[in-house]
Amino acid sequence: MNYTFIFPGQGSQSLGMGKDFYENSKSAKELLDHASDFLKINFKHLLFEENDDLNKSQFTQPAILLTSLMAYNTLNELEPNLKAKISLGHSLGEFSALAISGGLDFLEALKLVHQRGLFMQEDCAKIEAGMMVVLGLDDESIEKLCEKARVENKQIFAANYNCEGQIVIAGLKADLLSYENEFKNAGAKRAMLLNMSVASHCPLLENASLKLYKELEKVLKPNFQTIISNVNAKPYSSKEEALNLLKAQLVFPVLYKQSIKTIENETSYFIEFGSKILQGLNKKITTKPTYSLTNLNEIETFLKEIKS
Repeated sequence: MNYTFIFPGQGSQSLGMGKDFYENSKSAKELLDHASDFLKINFKHLLFEENDDLNKSQFTQPAILLTSLMAYNTLNELEPNLKAKISLGHSLGEFSALAISGGLDFLEALKLVHQRGLFMQEDCAKIEAGMMVVLGLDDESIEKLCEKARVENKQIFAANYNCEGQIVIAGLKADLLSYENEFKNAGAKRAMLLNMSVASHCPLLENASLKLYKELEKVLKPNFQTIISNVNAKPYSSKEEALNLLKAQLVFPVLYKQSIKTIENETSYFIEFGSKILQGLNKKITTKPTYSLTNLNEIETFLKEIKS
């Protein structure tokens, strides 16, 4: 069996995520406690109690990555010999993939994405940035409308290629709203502004990408297991490649559906850690099954199924 491990990105957060792992897995509990001490963030409060921080990028990103790593640790505790041939993530999830593939220490990965969230928030704080999901339009039509908008001096860019008929665009919130009817008139079933205060994966994050590069230089390992890049949907496994690809990742679109297509013929199962978001997308991209592991029971059920 060939497994591909996949990891969700920003937007997959929810109150209570990871709690089952924390309560039922020694290694997951230890990781959360160590992360809280290392980053001086109360992750028990952030993940399990009502608060205003979970949707702020500098907290959202380490919270999601931590939940994914807790899920991974729990699986590893029960079945240490189950390894992935290749890993990938959606946006932020690429850093989770790096962590489990030996490219980053777990705690350093959490610190890095906390900084990444801060850099992104800083770039977007004064410009009223946002993101919008467009449903029911093909890639080419959306790309042409984004180009048309930029000719009109509007800041609108294709940001996430999630699956057929679903692209997320990024830019200035006012510009996105001004083009809502343009997308609908072109045939979109829906064009809806998302609850986000950053414009990920577009040129508005140029400064953030430069800052991130400097932090990546400090913590990336020289070599690691193969990762599929969000930027070009191609494999990489070295620090030299990672530095340029992860810097570019903040200003180039996420090629998620293309990445899944790249490796589906080499994959028996996709396994998603800590969320069901990518499982939903994968159903629209590939016929290969995706297992989502969001609690201990799902891990135990998954292990029984692959052994039967």
